[in-house]
Amino acid sequence: MIKIDFDKMGGLIPAVIQDYQTNEVLMVAFFDEKALNLTLETGKTWFFSRSRNKYWMKGEQSGNTQDVMEVLTDCDADTVVIKVRQNGGAACHTGNRTCFYVRWEDGQWVEHSEPLFDPDEVYKK
Repeated sequence: MIKIDFDKMGGLIPAVIQDYQTNEVLMVAFFDEKALNLTLETGKTWFFSRSRNKYWMKGEQSGNTQDVMEVLTDCDADTVVIKVRQNGGAACHTGNRTCFYVRWEDGQWVEHSEPLFDPDEVYKK
């Protein structure tokens, strides 16, 4: 029986979130055991925020939720890939489809995306 190894990184494991149809990497976040279990139980992605020290469900503020389609772990059982249906188009809190919209080109980082929504409007604080 494979058991996810939460011990290597102090109780957390990386979670790579991919579009289940295109395999596009949408985001990377972290699971502890509770966040992984919430994800498996609810069919929605839940994460542990290291900066806010709390649990959050993807899309709880923006409405851009993720439906879990497939869950994979690597050979060391210390990283997971979650293949999702991205609801609302944007996975990134910046309003972009993916968090990986900045590319290294000619010695500098260049943005290659237009936001699908205005984060200031969605995440009013």
